[in-house]
Amino acid sequence: MWPDQPIDYIKLEDDEKGIHFGFFNQDQLVSVVSLFIDGNSAQFRKFATDAKEQGKGYGGKLLLHMMEEAVNCGVNMLWCNARLDKAPFYEKFGMIKTSRHFIKDGVAFVVMQKDLLSR
Repeated sequence: MWPDQPIDYIKLEDDEKGIHFGFFNQDQLVSVVSLFIDGNSAQFRKFATDAKEQGKGYGGKLLLHMMEEAVNCGVNMLWCNARLDKAPFYEKFGMIKTSRHFIKDGVAFVVMQKDLLSR
């Protein structure tokens, strides 16, 4: 998601507390996402698919798998900071936009959420 930034740019202080998922196409890692659980809610972060592999459904499969694992961990509410231009992608998976918006490094974001109990 931030290919022009150094690896330290995407590291989080609480990375060790996350559950990290990857989707492999044969032996090539093509998509990643990290899940951070806090009680019965969780935020997913650092969701990205290799630019050459986008549009092939890998990210969607990984997102669905991560959602199922979140449910298995007792998560009721899942949320993320979605790039505004990618909101339609997340809406396909039942996520809804909230009224919370912000800009980071010139990129517009919207907070999106999904009630995992109403699947």
